[in-house]
Amino acid sequence: MNVLIVEDERSLSHEMEIYLTKQNFNCDVAFNGKSGTDMVLSNEYDFVLLDLGLPDMDGLELLREAKKKKCEAAFIILTARSEVEDKIKGLDLGADDYIGKPFSLAELQARMQAILRRKHGLKSNVMQIADYEINISNRTVHCNGNLINLTKKEFDLLHYLGLHKNRVLTRTQLTEHIWGDVLDDDYESNYIDVHIKNLRKKLSAQGSVDWFETVRGVGYRVNL
Repeated sequence: MNVLIVEDERSLSHEMEIYLTKQNFNCDVAFNGKSGTDMVLSNEYDFVLLDLGLPDMDGLELLREAKKKKCEAAFIILTARSEVEDKIKGLDLGADDYIGKPFSLAELQARMQAILRRKHGLKSNVMQIADYEINISNRTVHCNGNLINLTKKEFDLLHYLGLHKNRVLTRTQLTEHIWGDVLDDDYESNYIDVHIKNLRKKLSAQGSVDWFETVRGVGYRVNL
């Protein structure tokens, strides 16, 4: 999943980038409001971690512009400001959460996971797809009690498709959200298809994958 960190305190932004990358997020970083706004409006992000005290603008202005353009990313405001009014303004503009500095990186990740659960209607960090149990916290997949050994990217693909069940995801969307970039069309098609083929093979060795649908010429769907 893709995360944009908009934070001018470089040591903090670097710490967040390192930590979240280790937690399997793809991270971009902006150190001011202008570049942050440009990146939000030109890329698809799952999360935007937004400092309010940016050197060139109030972070609330970036949030307001993003929401005006129908940005679907989840926004978590990061700030040393403690005034209730600032919190209310951010939440009223569409922020999903608010965390005050200093904060624990583990708490930040936990809040991100909580937003994912709310957004996708999950009651816990365990996702059920037919007979397959996907544990988001420890990144494991079981079918009828049997552990299925998936690579990092195979797990990310299954997780992302599961979050968007009953929705067709194109190869470009999967590339952007799992690999964090867009590949050339010819290479991209084969690249994604090989990973999907390997994933489906491992899953089908343990149970039925009738729900794992290929939409010819478009992409893939978890059809439940």
